[in-house]
Amino acid sequence: MKVAVIGGGAAGFFAAISVKQHHSKAKVVLLEKSPKVLSKVKISGGGRCNVTHSCFEISELVKHYPRGEKFLKKSFHQFKVNDTIDWFDKRNVHLKTEEDNRMFPITDNSQTIVDCLVSEFEQLGGVLKLQSAVTAITALGDNAGFELIVNGQKMYFDKVIVATGGSPKIEGLKWLQELGHKIEKPVPSLFTFNMPKHPITALMGAVAANAKVRIEGQKLESTGALLITHWGMSGPAVLKLSSFGARKLAEKNYQFNILVSWIGEHSEDAVRTLLQKEITNHSLAQVSNYKLADIPKRLWVYLVQKVGIELDKRWCDFSKKELNRLVNGLVNDCYEVSGKTTFKEEFVTCGGVSLTNVNPNSMESRKISGLYFTGEVMDIDGVTGGFNFQAAWTTGFIAGKLN
Repeated sequence: MKVAVIGGGAAGFFAAISVKQHHSKAKVVLLEKSPKVLSKVKISGGGRCNVTHSCFEISELVKHYPRGEKFLKKSFHQFKVNDTIDWFDKRNVHLKTEEDNRMFPITDNSQTIVDCLVSEFEQLGGVLKLQSAVTAITALGDNAGFELIVNGQKMYFDKVIVATGGSPKIEGLKWLQELGHKIEKPVPSLFTFNMPKHPITALMGAVAANAKVRIEGQKLESTGALLITHWGMSGPAVLKLSSFGARKLAEKNYQFNILVSWIGEHSEDAVRTLLQKEITNHSLAQVSNYKLADIPKRLWVYLVQKVGIELDKRWCDFSKKELNRLVNGLVNDCYEVSGKTTFKEEFVTCGGVSLTNVNPNSMESRKISGLYFTGEVMDIDGVTGGFNFQAAWTTGFIAGKLN
């Protein structure tokens, strides 16, 4: 049996390895259009590779996928986080869990993961062809396999696994559309919010450890750390929000308002109670010398000034109106967003081959027998934290079974 895997990323390599593990006599050819493989693995996690996330309950794990939650719920029963850890562990690549539950190789070097995947593929006898661009694919019908045009030459395979990753434009998925698949329009996911020339950008580097961010006029909201950058806002709270809101924010052409609560889930009444305690306990202290927990001093000073309160004002001199303004500024702080920036080099798309066209138990196309999909070429994407790689390992493993 000859099997082609198109795409030399995480999902492609894992699928190719899985084919050899399940069908040792199959000839597996991995076709990569560029001169390098596993480029995204190499740069992910700041060069450390965030392999997966320490989330072992499938019902919890799937909540981190804005697209693909129901689909992956079935798939994860075949290959879950524990299986990823065990797979690498058996190949002497040991993972560690950090405070935020992200998992990295203990070497803190993504090359460890790259070397492991390449070595495993080679040891199993797979064939890697670099700078091999697939420009056309034809299903020959009657289970006669497929004809691929690779660098202008015809190649024939019994089975094909597509692992070409997310495409920023629908044109990059047209060849799959022409095979009869429905394509969900690709739009960016996992991006930061631009706030051109907004004064808050002067606080770049400040982190609010527990913020809640909402899209004004929408039910979209997210909590977590918020990082102020020289172009706007980033951090887990923003990235998660951009991921779950990818389609709606694209429709708005990335022009919208956000409301930030700098102290997470606290209600206005709860914040007012906290501040009343300070008025009672530190009545003679100046407001600039105090800050609520988790709010950096620089940010506290900025917020106090933003609502029009003088920094040398003593707590005992606060009027009711001033207290209300401060409470509102802490819980409903409004910012205008104008544009987005891709999060580091970790480009992720929302969109791809519609999951209605793919069997979640086998990754086989519901349109063409013998054609399989894995990774981000499908309309699957997760939030930051190792979830996209976990989806790649899982779907790659299942596709490689060729069930």
